[in-house]
Amino acid sequence: MSTNALTQTWFMTQRQLMAVLRQPAYVVLMLIQPAVWLFLFGNLFKKVVELGGFGTTTYLDYLVPGIVVMSALSSNMWAGMGTLEEIERGTLNRFLTTPVSRGALMNANVVQQGLTTAVQSVVIILLGKLGGADYPGGAAGLVVLVVAASLLGTVFGALSNALGMLVRERESIIGINTFLLLPLTFLSSAFMAPSQMPGWMRHIADFNPLDWAMVAGRSAMTANPDWSDVLTRGGGLLALAVAAVWLSTRTFRAYQRSV
Repeated sequence: MSTNALTQTWFMTQRQLMAVLRQPAYVVLMLIQPAVWLFLFGNLFKKVVELGGFGTTTYLDYLVPGIVVMSALSSNMWAGMGTLEEIERGTLNRFLTTPVSRGALMNANVVQQGLTTAVQSVVIILLGKLGGADYPGGAAGLVVLVVAASLLGTVFGALSNALGMLVRERESIIGINTFLLLPLTFLSSAFMAPSQMPGWMRHIADFNPLDWAMVAGRSAMTANPDWSDVLTRGGGLLALAVAAVWLSTRTFRAYQRSV
């Protein structure tokens, strides 16, 4: 990507960020919802760690990465709604008459979602620390968790944008997201150690990108990280993110030809 395209992408990203900041209620809810999940599930299931296999002394230690990744998924799955709104307002079509890079138009939303996901992840980590969670992996482990969550967010944010371009109906996006969110979450190690999951669920989790992000984050956050797990899962997420952004860009070009 050229320097000019990068500059344009950052300009369009700033525009997206300003739109988010003009909705303080949305920002507050975006930060409060993960906190509710963290302390609700943390207290409800805190004794489940006694079953063994969690690799931590408290359930909150195990839960923090799960909530970070789950929040990244749930917030980015709705990126297509913003794209659809710009289509309905005619904003996107007006930008098409300008010389701005088409990649910048499509990817600014994904970059904004990635930055928002990183901030949200840091807030959850801090809340977990205040609640008594321990992070033996130190700063390096926490950085890996935030990066893994941001990559996962990029995957689903780009796919959501592509979906918005294809269906152009709010009801379809809502229906698909609602259908996918809970299965993706519960067919992973978000709340339960793999050793305590039924065999068929454990095997499905091996192919779930949500679980890849959790495994990468949790591995890096231990006192003795398994860097092979971090690299393989992180590499898989990076490859998926590149493919999703490519698909989103191709879908945008198809939309451009249709207007």
